[in-house]
Amino acid sequence: MSLKIGLGQFDAIVGGLEANVRSMEEMYARAKAQDVELLVFPELAISGYPPEDLLLKKHFYADNYIALEKLAISCKEIPMLVGFAQQHKCKQYNAMAFLQGGVIKKTYQKCLLPNYGVFDEQRYFSAGSEPAIIEIKGMRVAMTICEDLWFTDWIANFLASSGPIDLIVNISASPFHVGKIVTRQKVLAGCASKLRTAVAYCNLVGGQDELVFDGRSMLVDSKGEVRLQAKAFEEDLLVGRVERQGADVNVIDSEPVAMLEDVEEIFQALVLGTRDYVRKNGFKRVVIGVSGGIDSALTAAIAVEALGADNVVGVTMPSKFNSAETISDSGLVGERLGIEFHTIPISTVLESFDGVLATVEGWSNAGLAYENLQARIRGSMLMSLSNQMGWLVLTTGNKSETAVGYSTLYGDTAGGFAVIKDVPKTVVYRLAAYFNQMRGAEVIPQSIIHRVPTAELRPNQKDTDSLPEYEILDTILRSYVEEDQSISWLIESGMPAEAVTRVVRMIDKNEYKRRQSPPGIKITPKAFGKDWRLPITNAYRG
Repeated sequence: MSLKIGLGQFDAIVGGLEANVRSMEEMYARAKAQDVELLVFPELAISGYPPEDLLLKKHFYADNYIALEKLAISCKEIPMLVGFAQQHKCKQYNAMAFLQGGVIKKTYQKCLLPNYGVFDEQRYFSAGSEPAIIEIKGMRVAMTICEDLWFTDWIANFLASSGPIDLIVNISASPFHVGKIVTRQKVLAGCASKLRTAVAYCNLVGGQDELVFDGRSMLVDSKGEVRLQAKAFEEDLLVGRVERQGADVNVIDSEPVAMLEDVEEIFQALVLGTRDYVRKNGFKRVVIGVSGGIDSALTAAIAVEALGADNVVGVTMPSKFNSAETISDSGLVGERLGIEFHTIPISTVLESFDGVLATVEGWSNAGLAYENLQARIRGSMLMSLSNQMGWLVLTTGNKSETAVGYSTLYGDTAGGFAVIKDVPKTVVYRLAAYFNQMRGAEVIPQSIIHRVPTAELRPNQKDTDSLPEYEILDTILRSYVEEDQSISWLIESGMPAEAVTRVVRMIDKNEYKRRQSPPGIKITPKAFGKDWRLPITNAYRG
């Protein structure tokens, strides 16, 4: 017995029911040309993932079902498994439909609903309770959805009374973060080997607000070996044949599975997330404040890779505090990336603001407020260009700065999308080097990469005037933010006590800034966004 299966990972649009059906119809045509006998699409493929509070609209479920029926009718020659949002007997479910011969033959309802990190499924869905088994070409196939397969003992018990199973299909919308693919492969391998069955895993691909789905659908044999894996960060139709051979279920015509280096997969995630956020929200061009520093240079490079140089505009806005070197380097970045580039000096605007504010007793042009005024002028310039030209402003703050509030509210945080919001400063340097290596040229000048980080808002300013060295800062951030460790644990583990206490205090008291900043792409296990919910008013210190 054997079955030729196709895993159709595509870039779904949340709420774009008709567009998603068209994408699946196009992939169906490709699968038909390859004689696929069972075609699988990801979790909530009809609606896109995550639909969030669209799921509180009762008519949204009705429209999901209409779209599902349309897909069944238009693609009736190949049996299909498709994720959709289901309303059934006054309850709502994260469901999978089995389509065959133009009709919906069977549905399965997801049992394990994640309610941690970026997931809120228990807010919207009821849990299913019954297994669903279909038979195709003599192969018995179990239907599962994402989290159902992440707990091996649970799925083994759940399917224990279902009789012999040759293949488990798992449809998924599993967001990317660094290292997630290794965890995913281990989970699927463990499930396959424990249940002595092959696993077909179909993951979503594409960007949705701050989340990126990396695809990499895969076929795993009953010994727990990943035999075929789809492309990373691209739409793909993975086709393979699964065959029962005695006690084993093998994947025929397997290929070596390529693994990306972490810096490469981070870069690809940032490119895909930027492209999809811009395009899915109806923008064509973006504008970036290019300062001559590494953060804005990297953001511009990612934007060019995502959208093409013709769709990226750079603006440098020097003041009397900017050095000739950084002004020159900002122009070099624009020139080497081949983008439209403008220089708008802000010194006269700064003097005008200062003069007006000086009429208020207590105003000073020698303190932090004056420094932040420069950033706010630049933010206003960019937002005005956005308003006039229809360009989306991409902000350039990294995770290290975002964490400790080393930014100006309504200044450098002003914009529509924060590309590197979840990228620690130490990783920014690695990505810049990777981009130059990928391009085979020094696109981002070495003078930028090696310059001591500075905001250039006062004479001789350096980031380390206000922050620890970034290697220390990022180590603290990883432990405190991503691993939820305490201050005492951080100090006991050998981190400098003064730096730990100061950094944690800065993180906690700057939540109000993060809440007012634009969304950005998640690339770490815990980002400042859907999976970080620290209270703004917060007296706890620990």
